Amino acid sequence: MLLTITILLSFLVAVNFLLLIFSCNKTPKRASQKIENRPTFVVTKNMVVTSESNQLAPTGS
Repeated sequence: MLLTITILLSFLVAVNFLLLIFSCNKTPKRASQKIENRPTFVVTKNMVVTSESNQLAPTGS
């Protein structure tokens, strides 16, 4: 029984590794395109809205 479980788990791990190796998406390297390394600045205007805070009453528990 223990031998059967060990063999089955080993087989499933081996199949998992084979699927992992052969199912990876291989992306081609784009050496011909030049990548710009200039920093990009994003300017946002944050409007701060002040609101009154409500005081909660004690529950007494």
